[in-house]
Amino acid sequence: MKRSIGLWQLWGFAVTSLGGTILHFLYDWSGEAFWIAPFSGVNESTWEHMKLLFWPMFLFSLVQFFFFRDRADFWCVKLRGIFLGLALIPALFYTYNGVVGRSPDWINIAIFFISAGIAYWYETRQFNRGTERCSWPKAAFAVLCVIAVLFGVFTFFTPEIGIFRDPLTGTYGI
Repeated sequence: MKRSIGLWQLWGFAVTSLGGTILHFLYDWSGEAFWIAPFSGVNESTWEHMKLLFWPMFLFSLVQFFFFRDRADFWCVKLRGIFLGLALIPALFYTYNGVVGRSPDWINIAIFFISAGIAYWYETRQFNRGTERCSWPKAAFAVLCVIAVLFGVFTFFTPEIGIFRDPLTGTYGI
């Protein structure tokens, strides 16, 4: 199972899909628990939906690393894959909304799954090619950790810019 990167990536997509779905509701289910907020969606902003993709992908990567630690390119591929998924969410959301005007919930849900699918597909392709150059794997991991910290910080200290705005309430953050 160690060398079956395709199967691992398929499991990663499943874990991310299920985990992101659970995280979408977890803050409300927990009675708006303060300690859940950095990991779960606290409103319907684009930023909070990016968080739903990041945490399951990042945590799955931590598990996956123990089986693929001999790959020098592991963290660089993961950084690029996670970043791709995170970038696709606002790109697809704002493009669709810009063209159509407003997106129904099912489109927003599809955007999440499409973004996760493309991210895992990209990672799988990079792993199978084996040509990824990664001079600084610790730096790639550190960047992922910085992104994790930013998701936590911006949950409580939310900048008042569009990506952080809840389209339903017009509020920012918690």
